[in-house]
Amino acid sequence: MNKANRSSEAASVNLSELLARVDNDRALLCELLSIFKREFPDHLQALRNAVAGNDADEAARVSHTLKGMLANLAVTKAAASASRLERLARAGEISTLGDALAAFEKEVQGLLPEMESYLAEARP
Repeated sequence: MNKANRSSEAASVNLSELLARVDNDRALLCELLSIFKREFPDHLQALRNAVAGNDADEAARVSHTLKGMLANLAVTKAAASASRLERLARAGEISTLGDALAAFEKEVQGLLPEMESYLAEARP
């Protein structure tokens, strides 16, 4: 795709769709947190049992599930943080934008190295 096509697509973004996406991200984060709270204790116990029983296959399976659960939360939490910035900016709450920006940067700075690590581990 050339630069002109990308500019044309960017200009045609539907703002109401983007705002709905922000609301969906918040809802998704709430749902992911609910699932995590409900399922994490059982997965953690399964991992403990696998390690205690020297069951490497089960430890790998449960660790993979936990990695996915935690990665989903991290990405969605960063999206929720960006959503908060957007809401504050749209509301003209300039005095709180600095703190919201710092929180967002902290989320993203922690997230990027994790994503790179996951990608490196996934490579053959």
